[in-house]
Amino acid sequence: MNVTSSKKSPLVWAVHISVVLLVALWLFPTVGLFVSSFRTADQIANTGWWASMFTQERQRPAIRLSGDEAQVDGEFVIEGRLFAADNVVISRWGVNSRDPEAYEPGEEADLGDGANLTIEANGAFRMSSPQSFGDGRLPRVFTTAEAPPEFTLQNYRFVLFDPNNREGMAKAFFNTMTVTIPATIIPIVIAAFAAYALAWMRFPGRSLLIAAVVGLLVVPLQLALIPLLKLHNDIGIGKGYLGVWLAHTGFGLPLAIYLLRNYMVGLPRDIIENARVDGATDFQIFVKIILPLSFPALASFAIFQFLWTWNDLLVALVFLIDSTGETTVMTKQIVELLGTRGGNWEILATSAFVSIAVPLVVFFAMQKYLVRGLLSGSVK
Repeated sequence: MNVTSSKKSPLVWAVHISVVLLVALWLFPTVGLFVSSFRTADQIANTGWWASMFTQERQRPAIRLSGDEAQVDGEFVIEGRLFAADNVVISRWGVNSRDPEAYEPGEEADLGDGANLTIEANGAFRMSSPQSFGDGRLPRVFTTAEAPPEFTLQNYRFVLFDPNNREGMAKAFFNTMTVTIPATIIPIVIAAFAAYALAWMRFPGRSLLIAAVVGLLVVPLQLALIPLLKLHNDIGIGKGYLGVWLAHTGFGLPLAIYLLRNYMVGLPRDIIENARVDGATDFQIFVKIILPLSFPALASFAIFQFLWTWNDLLVALVFLIDSTGETTVMTKQIVELLGTRGGNWEILATSAFVSIAVPLVVFFAMQKYLVRGLLSGSVK
């Protein structure tokens, strides 16, 4: 028996390793973005997202003491807790930013003028003084504490549902949906008719049209931005949803026609010829036979077009977004957040994940059709 025949060649192993590395290269940042969107700014600043699942010991932000004053045995006392949660364990604490770990839990700190402060490991504190604290500001406390994993939905509430947040993503989300859905459907409808004509209908100049479609695939869209915007202004469209729909349709049609035509050419000729013998018109053949059989190709292009229009910034800037900001899409909103909230990583991470959540759902829901639609017609 030939044992070597069952062994994989080094090239196969190299391909498998490369695929694993590529998957990891894209997966880890996505997971990190998702986890960071549920963390607070302090957590992001102190530890990486990979440490968020474990108990962490870190220095927490300064806490201003507060509470009701009571008189006990001739002393004025204020008691309370530093943390709302019961599972936080303090390892060191202090009352000065220059020495935030001066005391251990249970030790007493001298605040001056006879005032003392004691903090226990569970965050309970007792501050006493022979004189009333009055209306003055109470001291700040710095703590180093162990805390279990902590996540919050506050970032999503702020980004999506806070009515006072003018930098939120809710309006930009609906604006992006308004752009993406028609800009995906319109080129698919037009390209499906064109692909059927180029695949199964005989007319003069068909080969030239196919060559022209292939040639348009290599034309950079940047070359057409300014002339197309000038045309939109001349015919009265200007900047708006109609203009950006038409722009995305024009830029997406060459790839759509190319993919669908290659797929439709590979369909069995006998089915179409039998339908024609039975008296079916081209429109009936297209609607009742070609479209159902071409669903994988339609789905594969829909994924491409949806992802492209959803993540687009350039076309939206040229044909849609104006000075009012009423038509701002998510990509533009994130760019603005980088300028106004460059240090608020929790807001940036949440906004970025909101922007990629819908494309991820669309891709995973339709990815089984992607390879079938792309490869159909490439081999005989």
